[in-house]
Amino acid sequence: MTSQESYIYKVKDILETEGKITSWDAIRRMGNTRLSSTIHVLRHKYDMNINTEMKTSENGKTYGEYTLVKENTNDISKDK
Repeated sequence: MTSQESYIYKVKDILETEGKITSWDAIRRMGNTRLSSTIHVLRHKYDMNINTEMKTSENGKTYGEYTLVKENTNDISKDK
């Protein structure tokens, strides 16, 4: 398994269990300095619905926070 494949599985797991991840999270937790590339693969190869929200840190730097959009497949209100 390549390091990119490893990053893909780790980021996928974080998104599915925690719901969101930032570049700093990826660097700190797994040494992944190319989170946007990993997110691109998850979106296009694995068809994951991932939202990007741009945020600004206290020191004025902008960064993306990636959030997994979970589809509600158990929405019974549609049956009414």
